[in-house]
Amino acid sequence: MAPTQYWAPPPTRPARPRHAASLVLLRSNKQELEALLGRRPMTARFMPGVYVFPGGALEREDYAVASALELRPDVETRLSRHGGKRRARALAWAAIRETWEETGIMVGKQGTFEPTNNIPATRAFKDAGLIPSVAKLDYIVRAVTPTHSPIRFDTRFFTAEGKDVRGELVETNELEDIGWYSLRHVLSHLKIMGVTRFVLEEAQRNRLNKM
Repeated sequence: MAPTQYWAPPPTRPARPRHAASLVLLRSNKQELEALLGRRPMTARFMPGVYVFPGGALEREDYAVASALELRPDVETRLSRHGGKRRARALAWAAIRETWEETGIMVGKQGTFEPTNNIPATRAFKDAGLIPSVAKLDYIVRAVTPTHSPIRFDTRFFTAEGKDVRGELVETNELEDIGWYSLRHVLSHLKIMGVTRFVLEEAQRNRLNKM
């Protein structure tokens, strides 16, 4: 009698993570450190109902926009170790672009901006008389979504001073309840993922080291 053959489906390959960027904005307010976060809608496919920093996937047009922007040399060196200088600049711009798209906040400097690509983010900076300032960004950490998740991102987290930003906070379909929250409130009251807690602690440590 032939042995019984048991069939099992082959293991599913993990989803390939998309390159992404996120920006941690910190500011001092009445001797308390605050961070800018918003809550992802319950209808979101990725991390619904969770408070996160503004950020999102790297887009093709980010490379063209970023070609005219200058990172801090030390930041560019660290970012370029995995992907080269072109991707490093594109990721930094993506963090600034996503922050504007999701919160209305702009990280820039006064000047005339003549972007190569005409997209909503570049038009907003141009109309405001601002040049996107990737030089104000520091790079703190990289995190990749675990392999068991059907949606995965390879995210570079940047940080910048909240006192240097322009624009008014606006609620978008990407983030709700956007605001500046004290780190104490974030860590004790808001629904956040472990990676958000880790990144926030790294951003705080990075800020203290520069003081």
